[in-house]
Amino acid sequence: MTSEALGQMRAHAAAAHPHEACGILLGEGMRITEARAARNVHPAPHTHFEIDPQALINAHRAARAGEAAVIGYYHSHPHGPAEPSATDRASASGDGKVWAILAGEDVRFWKDGEAGFTALPLCLTGS
Repeated sequence: MTSEALGQMRAHAAAAHPHEACGILLGEGMRITEARAARNVHPAPHTHFEIDPQALINAHRAARAGEAAVIGYYHSHPHGPAEPSATDRASASGDGKVWAILAGEDVRFWKDGEAGFTALPLCLTGS
């Protein structure tokens, strides 16, 4: 992940507090180069998130047109740890996408696999 993308996620989470922030992780392969903020359209944004479906559609269309691929998603836990909650586990699709979860300054990455979430390491690059 680029340090710029990490900064984008952290800034968005801080601005959305006390609501959950959410967005889309973009890049190439497993390298995240952008964390694109999206509107949280869930009716209970203090405790849940739902990425604006139009933002997801736009990101997938752009990827098909040759822009950065959708690698995964991010959201914040304003009042909990940076690990998948019971709600996250229930709503996960097992599609192999990366989930980044922020809790204050703590950011952790997870792979949403068929058997559930597994922790991923974070490796920062300059840009």
